[in-house]
Amino acid sequence: MSHLRFIAIISLFAAFLAFSQTNTLSAEEKSPIETSQNEQKSTVKVLHYSIEGGIGPAQVELTESVLRQAEAVGTQFVVLQLDTPGGLVSSMRDIVKEMLNSSIPVLVWVGPRGSRAASAGVFIVAASSFAGMAPQTTMGAASPVDVGGKNIDSTMSKKVVNDLVSLIRTVAARQNRNLNWYEDAVRSSTTITSERAATARVVEVVAPSIQDFLIQAGKHGIVSLDGTVHFSPAQLEIVEYEPTFRYNVLSWLIDPQIAYLLLLAGVACLFIEFTHAGAMIPGIIGAFCLLLGLYAMSILPTNIAGLLLILFSIVLFALEITVTSYGLLSMGGVAALLIGSLILFPEEGGHMALPISLILGTTGSLAVIMGGTAYLAAKALRKKPASGVTTMIGEKAEVVSWKGTKGKVFIYGTIWSAQIEKEKYPDGIELENGSHVIVKSIDGLTVTIDIE
Repeated sequence: MSHLRFIAIISLFAAFLAFSQTNTLSAEEKSPIETSQNEQKSTVKVLHYSIEGGIGPAQVELTESVLRQAEAVGTQFVVLQLDTPGGLVSSMRDIVKEMLNSSIPVLVWVGPRGSRAASAGVFIVAASSFAGMAPQTTMGAASPVDVGGKNIDSTMSKKVVNDLVSLIRTVAARQNRNLNWYEDAVRSSTTITSERAATARVVEVVAPSIQDFLIQAGKHGIVSLDGTVHFSPAQLEIVEYEPTFRYNVLSWLIDPQIAYLLLLAGVACLFIEFTHAGAMIPGIIGAFCLLLGLYAMSILPTNIAGLLLILFSIVLFALEITVTSYGLLSMGGVAALLIGSLILFPEEGGHMALPISLILGTTGSLAVIMGGTAYLAAKALRKKPASGVTTMIGEKAEVVSWKGTKGKVFIYGTIWSAQIEKEKYPDGIELENGSHVIVKSIDGLTVTIDIE
């Protein structure tokens, strides 16, 4: 009996242990589910902004504003949608510096389809915490050029290229990207498509939309100060950043066509002001447009020879006013304006920065305006005064009375004292009343006449 009781006690104790272990396992198996549910309830805020066009001071200011707002509202990530032909090296460095020193990871997506990340854009992609490209997009051609759009020569070229290579290798190494390709993009202007970029570890993913890009980023995981962060599509909350009016105006200016039109508008208005001194309004508008155009060209790769040719055309049109060239100076002005416009901006990828239709249209219009203004101004300078007593010289006058060398004549509704040239007619002449004579000169209230 005691043996049976001992077996019963052992069995009860074993059952108790089994029950306890079952509860423990159930709790352990349930914990991940509860954690996952809690993760699903948490929200991952992503602040989205775009850069389209050249990289310059305006884009630096935009990036700084976005990162400040991201920190202020507690955003976990910032995603930059990029489409750029490049820009200033100094502005690119400022943007990269902001990205590297930000406590919030910055993701970069080159899109939408047909977009590119060229030149300075390559460095921004390399500095990102996670990078992707839309299908049918390209990236590369990061070799430095001077402000005229030409390759930098000899020793200076080596210094600049080596400096940029060290920068791009450093920032690309943070995410274990293809360092050799990034170096080739700087040294040899190598380009790559989105599909090849993903397989060559130039970027992490190919994504057709910004939403798909963020979903893939959540699966891949983003390295932040808190470690690698994963998130699901249900957790995503994309917040759109609204650029300020100041940025919209500045980014609008950094467009080759806008800069070109502002430059020519400024030139035309200032020319009108110089040929019609005192008009004021053309001078004010011209100075305003010219300054805005020159600001844009200080950021864009501009050929200084093209700019000088356009300014030289003004000189030629101005000389047409005072020099009798029978139109040769105006023709030279048109030629200088056309050639300057054609070479003002360097070609990119075999394509002109300014459409030929825009160049021909604006050049033709400006040539007509400036040529017409120069013609009218020259005609006004050579024309006899339209008012005053000097307008009577060379006109016919009617004799009212005459005796010997003196008499009265009627002209312009007034009777004037008149005299004959004594050296020519020392004995005087006889003139009948109502006959006509020619006014030769005027001295005070007396006119000197001659016979027709």
